[in-house]
Amino acid sequence: MLRIAKPIVLALIVPALLLAFWQVATTHRWTLLIPTPYQVGEYMVDFAVGGIYDDAYSATLLTHLLASMSRVYGGFALAALFALPLGILIGRVPTARQLLDPFFQLMRPIPVTAWLPLSMILFGLGATSAFALVCLGAFYPILLNTIFGVRSVDPKLFEAASMLGCRGNAQFYKVVLPAATPSIFTGLRLGLGLAWFVIVVGEMTGVPQGLGAVIMDGRTLSRTELVICGMIVIGVAGYISDRIVVAIGNRLLRWSPTHHA
Repeated sequence: MLRIAKPIVLALIVPALLLAFWQVATTHRWTLLIPTPYQVGEYMVDFAVGGIYDDAYSATLLTHLLASMSRVYGGFALAALFALPLGILIGRVPTARQLLDPFFQLMRPIPVTAWLPLSMILFGLGATSAFALVCLGAFYPILLNTIFGVRSVDPKLFEAASMLGCRGNAQFYKVVLPAATPSIFTGLRLGLGLAWFVIVVGEMTGVPQGLGAVIMDGRTLSRTELVICGMIVIGVAGYISDRIVVAIGNRLLRWSPTHHA
């Protein structure tokens, strides 16, 4: 029981300290623009189930969350669909690496926010632009970690596989893919985290629903409690998503003594 409780208690220390500082700062009126934790909690309840303020955002949390989730998971899945095979190709084939790696290294430093005007021109206002920006944000972490994992395979593993009769294309499935899987899952975790990070930028493209749209509306309307509620929901949703990826990775990589996320 103690072994289960200890990690939970340790994980709650920093949020509790932050909450206490927030309460002190707002109680002593160090700032007049930030609502108290109680006010945010009250609005979060109304945001989720309504019945308190009965405004345009009452009982709409699920609608906005599902809209953002569809863009985050859809964009993340599309990014993985392109990044994984490209990463394996660049990592395994020197010619492909010489051809593609300089281009991706040139494009990678460009922030997603810089792509916002161009995405609105190419895809118009709305969900398609948000989807494309999320995909772009998740793409590079998955790609780079896949390349790293494939290129980091110990050459001795190939020698051992050859001695056991595993040659040619079979080495990819028996040696490369298992050895690179831990790095690939690290890239998937980073990519999914960045997908949630980018969703606020993606939903600046004029979408009517989504957590990013809620945050932008809160900023426009000077409703700080709405902004904070949107931030909290994104943080919780991102954390749960990360835990799901970690659980899948731990299950698939339980054979690896070095992989314990």
